[in-house]
Amino acid sequence: MLIGYARISTHEQNHDLQLDTLTQVGCQTIYTETMSGAKRHRPELEATLKSLRPNDTLVVWRLDRLGRSLKNLVDIINDLEERGIGFKSLTESKIDEPPTLENR
Repeated sequence: MLIGYARISTHEQNHDLQLDTLTQVGCQTIYTETMSGAKRHRPELEATLKSLRPNDTLVVWRLDRLGRSLKNLVDIINDLEERGIGFKSLTESKIDEPPTLENR
């Protein structure tokens, strides 16, 4: 199952582009959050991560919508991998593909 997570930082922004894109790729459930990525406690991200089951795939529009820092992003993706959960970033498409001669 594809599970989406969309985050904007302020109420002046909107989720539309992220939601449209996540819906187009087939996300059955999409969690949305309006909160700075710098915040340590992001309730909807926590709910998203708790909802994921083995063989699900977490889908985000861009990497910066998920992680507060590179270390935080790596920690989240490593946790997903350990739990048997896939990860897909829609705008950084090569990041979640295994290396081949074509995409190096």
